[in-house]
Amino acid sequence: MSNNANIIPELNLRVILIGVALSIVMGSANVYLGLKAGMTVSASIPAAVIGMLVLKYIRIFNKNSEPGTILEANQIQTAASAGESLAAGIIFTMPALILIGIWQEFDMILTTVIAFTGGLLGILFMIPMRQVFIVSNESNLKYPEGLACASVLEAGQETGDPRHALSIIKGIIIGALFKGLISFVGALRGVLEIAVLNGNRILFFGGDISPALLAVGFIVRLNVAALIFIGGSLSWLIGIPLLGNGIEFATNPLEGAWEIWSTKIRYVGVGAMVIGGISSIYKVRKGLVDAIKILRQSQDHSKEKTIPIDQRNIPPKAINILSLIAIVLVGGVYFYITSNIAIALVTTAIMIVMAFFFTAVASYIVGLVGNSNSPVSGMTITAVLFTGGLLYIFGFSGTEGMIATLGVAAIVCCAACTSGDVCNDLKTGQIVGASPFRQQIMQIIGVGVASLVMAPIMQLLHENTPGGIGGRELAAPQAGLFASLANGFFGDGNLPWDMVAIGAALGIILLIGDSFLEKNKSTFRLHVMPVAVGMYLPFGLSTPILIGGLIAHFINGKNKTDKESDIALQNGVLVSSGLIAGESLMGIILAFIAGAGIKALNLSLEPVWTTALTITSVIIVILWFYRESKDSLNN
Repeated sequence: MSNNANIIPELNLRVILIGVALSIVMGSANVYLGLKAGMTVSASIPAAVIGMLVLKYIRIFNKNSEPGTILEANQIQTAASAGESLAAGIIFTMPALILIGIWQEFDMILTTVIAFTGGLLGILFMIPMRQVFIVSNESNLKYPEGLACASVLEAGQETGDPRHALSIIKGIIIGALFKGLISFVGALRGVLEIAVLNGNRILFFGGDISPALLAVGFIVRLNVAALIFIGGSLSWLIGIPLLGNGIEFATNPLEGAWEIWSTKIRYVGVGAMVIGGISSIYKVRKGLVDAIKILRQSQDHSKEKTIPIDQRNIPPKAINILSLIAIVLVGGVYFYITSNIAIALVTTAIMIVMAFFFTAVASYIVGLVGNSNSPVSGMTITAVLFTGGLLYIFGFSGTEGMIATLGVAAIVCCAACTSGDVCNDLKTGQIVGASPFRQQIMQIIGVGVASLVMAPIMQLLHENTPGGIGGRELAAPQAGLFASLANGFFGDGNLPWDMVAIGAALGIILLIGDSFLEKNKSTFRLHVMPVAVGMYLPFGLSTPILIGGLIAHFINGKNKTDKESDIALQNGVLVSSGLIAGESLMGIILAFIAGAGIKALNLSLEPVWTTALTITSVIIVILWFYRESKDSLNN
């Protein structure tokens, strides 16, 4: 493989430009999706497909060149996935400052520096671990998503099937069209919901009209989709009738349902998320110990010179210098936002330890279960609880304490998300024969570019989406959780602790149930975090997610192994990626249009007509999505 790397083109101007463009696009799309649905999706496979097709059919800078190589396509997906992973880290944390009320708008420079330094530290801390987790542990760590991406690259190199591109393009068009018809034209309704008063209880049901959420359900598959729906049902179909007095809202039961949820029920989800986060870390405790042991045994760098040049990492001196610069920047940020050198020093020290620790955790876990299943939320919850508790003991309070706690959480979350992605991409690179050094360069480029767009995109969406961040359309569940925790430590403390306690108790019950299912080797599991997210989110989001999960289940059929499922669902994943990208990017475009003062068309159709058109369109899209997803590219 080392010889191939010297012959086959891998890193050049066109690769950098395409990778940068996709990093911005994928990062922006995941900002929207994460704020809306509380989760992001991996960009590696769709970016790999897009990269291969662009290289093959669009000859830029060198019209006479051969079609793009597998190594070039790998570098493109490396940069693109960096943008996606950074988006997950930043949107889970920084919007909490908006939700608490400390910020009225995002601090562009501050948010950008936090995003960049967190992502950079995740890359730099993980690089020395490559030999440990990727090269030396091939038998123990399978990297399922890294392997899947490598398989897509190898298949694309052989066939270059244009149907891949067509699947993604179709999804983009449908996703963008739906968002435009809902939010700009007004021809379709964005949500179908109803609430009625039964005695003194409010009964509610509803569903959002969102192809992106349908796609999310398909990608996460039925188990997770069902758990999200169960969480939503516990909150909206059971919790609201039990805890709310509907007589108070007799004239408008729908408004009453939302009031009960926002003031009481959603905090049940907060309690459950805390339990889910702590339990996710506890479950991987053995992996944690193993990771630390392996790292301690791998401190001898004397063999570095024996490694072929094309298989080496970024030089240790460069890593140390860049790490020092990033740490100094972080310390400066903490001092800037708190104006307290003691807090700045304490939080910087905490950040270094926790970021390095969770980088090792994320790298190890990604090798076991894949990047999408890495317990990043659990790591961040742990960071918030530990940092908040420590600062509280030291006597810090108020706004300074909240900002410092969330600042540490943001860096740790960005580092954990990025390091897991780095590990996954380097495994893909190892399989296809890529140079780790060049991949690490592309990761840094991808993070650097994506960090520049995070704050502007979030501000744009916050200003030009009804309700802003924290509203019905952009619920931001993880950021809401961290805002609640920080406010509990340092704020007024006026949280509905009874609801939080109920959620924690429910989380424990779910853990017991999941343990029982695990012992009985059930294929269905009761993971706490998806249920908790479902409880915290508006119920309408869980309905299309469930439908998407059911479609994936029916298409997958009787396939048992992960490889068989990946093959059966391959086209559906590509279509889903297009739907997510189309709706997300259209949402950002519409926010930009609104910010420019351009008013929506709003056809002002009669409610009966918009409802009829919406129901008809939803049925057509579900049937279309099922048909497109079932049409396997391998046939």
